Amino acid sequence: MGKKDKKVNDIELNEDANGSTKKGGGKPLKYDPTFNGPIKNRSCTDVICCIVFVVFILGLAVVAYFGYAYGDPKLLLYPQDSDGNLCGYGNMRGKDKLYFFDLVKCGRMGPGVFVNGCPTPQICVTDCPSTNYAYFENLIDNDKSKLLYCKYNTDKSAKSVKDLVVDEDCSAYYLKSKSVINRCLPIEELLNLADGVVKVGNNTLQDAENNNVTSTEVKEALNITKVLGLTPEEMDKAINVFNQFLEAQEYAEKAISDITSTWYIIVALLFLGMVVCFIWIVLMRWIAGFMIWLTILSFVCLFAGACGVCIWQYLIYRDKDDQFAFTLATIQLTFSKADFFLGTGITAGIIFAIVFLILLFLCQRIRIAISLIKEGSKAVGTMMFTLVWPIFPFVLQLLVVAFWGTVAVYLQSVGRGQNLADNNVTYPNGSINEAAVQKQSENLFQSLPCDNSTNSTGNSVCGYLKYGEGDYTVYLQIYNLFMLFWLVNFVVALGQMTLAGAFASYYWAFNKPSDIPTFPLLSSFYRCFRYHLGTLAFGSLLIAIVQLIRVFLEYVDHKLKGTENPAAKFLLKCLKCCFWCLEKFLKFLNKNAYIMTAIYGKNFCISAKNAFSLILRNIVRVVVIDKVTDFLLFVSKLVVVALTGVAAFFFFDGRITFLTQYTPTLNFYFVPIIIVVLGTYIIASCFFSVYNMAVDTLFLCFLEDLERNDGSTGKPYYMSKDLMKIIGKKNVVGDKN
Repeated sequence: MGKKDKKVNDIELNEDANGSTKKGGGKPLKYDPTFNGPIKNRSCTDVICCIVFVVFILGLAVVAYFGYAYGDPKLLLYPQDSDGNLCGYGNMRGKDKLYFFDLVKCGRMGPGVFVNGCPTPQICVTDCPSTNYAYFENLIDNDKSKLLYCKYNTDKSAKSVKDLVVDEDCSAYYLKSKSVINRCLPIEELLNLADGVVKVGNNTLQDAENNNVTSTEVKEALNITKVLGLTPEEMDKAINVFNQFLEAQEYAEKAISDITSTWYIIVALLFLGMVVCFIWIVLMRWIAGFMIWLTILSFVCLFAGACGVCIWQYLIYRDKDDQFAFTLATIQLTFSKADFFLGTGITAGIIFAIVFLILLFLCQRIRIAISLIKEGSKAVGTMMFTLVWPIFPFVLQLLVVAFWGTVAVYLQSVGRGQNLADNNVTYPNGSINEAAVQKQSENLFQSLPCDNSTNSTGNSVCGYLKYGEGDYTVYLQIYNLFMLFWLVNFVVALGQMTLAGAFASYYWAFNKPSDIPTFPLLSSFYRCFRYHLGTLAFGSLLIAIVQLIRVFLEYVDHKLKGTENPAAKFLLKCLKCCFWCLEKFLKFLNKNAYIMTAIYGKNFCISAKNAFSLILRNIVRVVVIDKVTDFLLFVSKLVVVALTGVAAFFFFDGRITFLTQYTPTLNFYFVPIIIVVLGTYIIASCFFSVYNMAVDTLFLCFLEDLERNDGSTGKPYYMSKDLMKIIGKKNVVGDKN
């Protein structure tokens, strides 16, 4: 290429020698003599969105305060008797189980029985019934000693057995029960109940109204919310599963004991996994190319060999009548071996041809992807603190999720105490209800000037805030969920933009590492926090809206289960698929927009447009680098997790002879191994997310480098020598490391 050709502006070309095209992707970037990395003189972006974000956070604070003012999680954690007492709390301490006088009535009540209340007396008891009893056993002798479950302060001597039962002072019957979430339920007895009426001894079990109690009614009563819509037969299966779960409690206690006794070893092995991650990232610059080419060649050879073997087998069986036969469910399937091998061989041959042709045409782009991966390894090795950075957004996300969960629990408990007050329940002195009433009387909402004379929406909301009355809690829960999505995505965006700014500083340093800023990660974080909170809020808002819509679609899908409307089901599945794709696209677009914002300091829309245009002009390269990087990171995670998992297995199994004296005696040695494997996977995901961000940032910088510069004295390339060698470029003057 002559000097004249080198000076041809990229804008005049439909496609350059490296595959960058302007068709459908806008004009390539022009050379800017003032640009040498992330812009330092920048201004605040997307200010309006930043203000909206702050307003919504203040709104979340109001919602959280409202939940704290009117809610009490203990109303959800402890069962509540008919008098509003919390079993196991306050003056009911020691009586932590809830007993239902007539459990069948709870089943007849239908959905929401524990929210709206069961129409039968409920009392707090110390122990659940250990025997079966029916009151008619003592109708003649009037023996009241077996009436163990009666209302508080009931004077048994003042009434007969029949009157105590009819007046609902005492339970008409009880069955041998177990405590299930602190509720006494006759789980084991149901396994022995035959269809029809329930018998105690030779007598038919009856309730206080002398109605026969059937086993079906008791089983339906245990299906507390009927959300699953279980039949009695299905309930039998569920009870069996639940019994198995109870039997597994002993194993769970042993597993927890193993974890407690080996926690320091688990931490040491997780630290080992972290060291392996770091070493693997450093080694990437030397082994990345070998791994990728070995995998590609193995893939090609596999399908070529499969094609050859299948065609050879076809030639053997084509004149024979041999068949394969197997059973699928209740269907017997048979087909010719010759046809099977012919079809398999043709399929393998087609795949081989496609992969081979792709390999021929994309060989150079695969080499570029490998070189960028190596460069990413160098960048991470140069800026070591980038590997520690994921801890910061991870902790922030945990705090956001914890805050959301706390607010959701408080909001869920709003109204339970109010419903009891509406029923004129007298709260015992010293109970949690009295404390809740006192807490509510001191909250800031009591000063709101609500006008109860009119029924406007504004007064209704005002009354809800002031007294906690109304049906607006569900809307607050939706708002809380929306803010969870927004804040989590905001934290993710903050982490991505901070890393993007640091790695962009690395790429645009002409002489590495001397030209790299002193604190690239800290400088990038400052720019994000100082100038681009609005951009982060804008991008995360888009994803949060889509995620909320997806939750709504899942809710509708759950409600439509069991319906016979195929059109509605088809439409719903299409919508779910579309919004899933939209979320994936927005995450991809946002990530690249954050990279452009970190470099140039533009707002979200301009950055997204520029990033998308740059990607369209280099769409083939984008696909190749994306897939190659995903594959390499997937293999890397498997290697790190496998190495750490194998080390944990050999240690806990006592196969490392010189460490056997430190090997603890465990009930199940696989429990700490599983924890180590899962923990290592999480650690590897954090480490390699940094690596992935490095490759993506360097890739966009590489594309811009190609469009901005031509290797001349005034416009030298910033890419590495390896990349310049692959694409056939070089700098006329200057040393490029």
